[in-house]
Amino acid sequence: MGIGTVSEKVMGMDDATWARHANPWSGWTRMSILPLFALAVWSRVWLGWWALGPVALVLIWTWVNPRIFPAPRSLDNWMSQGVLGERIWLARKERPIPAHHARATQALTIASALGALTMLAGLALLDAGLTLAGLVAAMGGKLWFLDRMVWLKADMEGQDRD
Repeated sequence: MGIGTVSEKVMGMDDATWARHANPWSGWTRMSILPLFALAVWSRVWLGWWALGPVALVLIWTWVNPRIFPAPRSLDNWMSQGVLGERIWLARKERPIPAHHARATQALTIASALGALTMLAGLALLDAGLTLAGLVAAMGGKLWFLDRMVWLKADMEGQDRD
């Protein structure tokens, strides 16, 4: 089971939640999670063990975010298309995706994960440069991944029409 599938299960993502998560407000506000997490962990410098409070709030926000927005009126936007493409990617064992997308998404997932690990190392060491470099790499990888999901969705829709 891949990290995406594990994440989907931990998050309890059912069809209704995915429909709500396709709201661009959900996708764009979700981009706040990694910076907020970094800030919450960094706050241990000022708050000591009380920093667990902000960390818990970020984790709650992570779970609540795809549930608080209504299903969008239109899916005709980049973020919604990316979220719908992510669902296709997660279902790739039931419905295989083109090999060029599989390779690219694997590379982008690895790049994003390496960025997240770099960010975590920076947070552990309280190294602002390392933390920011990791944050930029992780978020950049995620945005590039989403862009690839838009492309994947378009390609898979093209297969359906053939």
